[in-house]
Amino acid sequence: MDITSIFFYTFSAVLLFSAFKVITSRNPVHCALYLVLSFFQASAIWMLLQAEFLSISLILVYVGAVMVLFLFVVMMLDINIEAMREGFWRHFPLAASIGAVLALELASVLLGGFRLTQAPVAQALPDGVQYSNTKELGMVLYSEYLYPLEIAAVILLVAIVAAIALTLRERKDSKSQDPSEQVKVKAADRLRLVKMAPVRQEIPTQPEEGNTP
Repeated sequence: MDITSIFFYTFSAVLLFSAFKVITSRNPVHCALYLVLSFFQASAIWMLLQAEFLSISLILVYVGAVMVLFLFVVMMLDINIEAMREGFWRHFPLAASIGAVLALELASVLLGGFRLTQAPVAQALPDGVQYSNTKELGMVLYSEYLYPLEIAAVILLVAIVAAIALTLRERKDSKSQDPSEQVKVKAADRLRLVKMAPVRQEIPTQPEEGNTP
């Protein structure tokens, strides 16, 4: 067994452990941290497969942006963990069935790759020619898959606009402020002077000790 195989099995074992802890940890913050660990291990496996662009993209996009935002939201919101656990066993059979179907589908797709007797050999390049995965991926992405890329961009744009529209809608259970109305306010609208006649409250006198009945 060479050093590459040792690294692959090590990263894979840690990846499986962290993925299992993501769905079994009781604390949402711990789940997010285990998911970050899973992303790092997957990035290392991509690096072993000489897919540098995908490896760096996984770290920058998911760990650097998505997971940081997710951790911020989870730590800022007051999540009732006990209420989330109430329906776990009730929905467990359906979730287990869907998970088994997904596992079988992934196994049927990836089964052919595990049957290789030897690793594919890369084609030799002429002297002085440098190969770049990022350049080749960009050429394929913006030539053969240009229309699917544009369709995915439009779908993401619609999703962003819809999320903003849902956020800005008026809800009865939320408190919103209108900056234009706040700027128009005057001192007379905030403070009102009321003239009242002076009233003196009479203090009841206490009876003397000798006159106590």
